[in-house]
Amino acid sequence: MEAGDIIGLVLVYGYVILLLVLSEKVLKKYPNFSRKFLHIMVGNILFILPVFTSRWVMALLAAAPFIILTFLMSPSSPLKFKDRISTSGHGLGLVYYSISWTALALIFFDQPWIIAVGIAAMSYGDGMAALIGKQYGKIKYNISGDEKSLEGSLTMFLVLMAALGIVLVYYGVPASITVIAIVALVATIFEAVTPKGLDNLTACFSAVISYILLTI
Repeated sequence: MEAGDIIGLVLVYGYVILLLVLSEKVLKKYPNFSRKFLHIMVGNILFILPVFTSRWVMALLAAAPFIILTFLMSPSSPLKFKDRISTSGHGLGLVYYSISWTALALIFFDQPWIIAVGIAAMSYGDGMAALIGKQYGKIKYNISGDEKSLEGSLTMFLVLMAALGIVLVYYGVPASITVIAIVALVATIFEAVTPKGLDNLTACFSAVISYILLTI
């Protein structure tokens, strides 16, 4: 294991532990906001990705362990672990989040900006859609048995456009406004037609697939 991998692991685990402390201790009076705060802010891990030098370290030591951890923190856990994050909202959402990151790390390690596109969609985009939609959503719709709002979907589209612009600049990857807008729109549509929790998966991979198709 090279120095970059060690630094990457320290940064990822240190950052996630900090977020967990903030979510469970500082924001404990607001469980729904606390869960979404964690969901959104974990997305900043995408800025750590370039530090890693090994595909297997990123995927199997940085990403995959969180599949087990988030499952044990979920309502489906055999340990019946009770915390404010797991008992609010859709309990398996963060598990799907971890699965997505692991899969992307294995497939696109040599193209970390593609991993970042997926993470941005399911963290900033999907997270802000749920947060704003729950608080301010007035125009409701139900496509797949799960009620969502037009305000939440619009928020996701706008936030994801801004986030993708920042991410691609960070990675030094040129992309037109048209490409960014289409990727954001596709991810928003898939999030809108997918039940919550699973929308982490669909928003992530629809963004990645559309980005690849538009840039190859």
